[in-house]
Amino acid sequence: MNQVSTVQDTKVTVVGLGPMGRAMAAAYLDAGYEVTVWNRSAGKDADLVARGARRAAGIGEAVAASRLTVLSLIDVEAMYGALGDTDLRGRVLANLSSDVPDKARAAARWAGERGAGYLTGGVNVPPSGIGQEGSSVFVSGPEEVYEEHRAALDVLAATDYRGADPGHAQLYYQLNMILFWTAYTGWYQAVAVARANGLTAADILPYAGYTADSMRGFYTQGAPLIDAGEHGGAYERLAMCAAGVEHVLHTAADSGVDTGILAAHAELYRRGVAAGFGADSSSRLIGLLGGAGKPA
Repeated sequence: MNQVSTVQDTKVTVVGLGPMGRAMAAAYLDAGYEVTVWNRSAGKDADLVARGARRAAGIGEAVAASRLTVLSLIDVEAMYGALGDTDLRGRVLANLSSDVPDKARAAARWAGERGAGYLTGGVNVPPSGIGQEGSSVFVSGPEEVYEEHRAALDVLAATDYRGADPGHAQLYYQLNMILFWTAYTGWYQAVAVARANGLTAADILPYAGYTADSMRGFYTQGAPLIDAGEHGGAYERLAMCAAGVEHVLHTAADSGVDTGILAAHAELYRRGVAAGFGADSSSRLIGLLGGAGKPA
């Protein structure tokens, strides 16, 4: 990750010292920054202070210590409670807390009304990935503010700037999380069925890994066709996929495990067939998911 290159780059404040915030503060210390830390509840900064971080007596002191304050909180709403009526004039807030795009936009307006610059961030790695090669963070907000603090944010993870709209970083992040959480839950569902049939997670791990790796090919092949509005069933047909999903559902049911997630999945495919798109690609489901009534 980038190291400090100029005097004005060497100060940063980190607010919120959960596992992610502590990892961020530690990464800044590793990179030679002067780090000020603050957390609503006491006791989470001991290791950081022992390494040279400065413990602020209050949130006002913390924000005043650095031009850039990085926030790592449970969500955007927590920022309002943490900062309260703190003087933010001339400061820049980089809120790396997970939340929804509209709340990020509202937070940017709130900060702007108080004289602060505001950047939204969506961190694509767990705390263990902070400061490590290969990690990334979506960032959005005013480009001039981003460029001013890009080097500091790159210390945490390689920044991927997504434009001036402060909601876009969270939008891209949540899109990734849709893929992540559905895949993770699918893994748990598969393990539950495996265990019901006398297998272990270790037994199916090699095959789960192969399936996860193969998804990149499906995305790569499908994206240009989807964007072009091409949903022909030359490679796979919705009716065939629907039949396969039914087999999955019944295997889980026969195994005596919860089928709620799989039942909802199967119902979506049934709707696609009922809409008359059985001979088309399963990408027709995007139209149903989009609430368009009849898929495009």
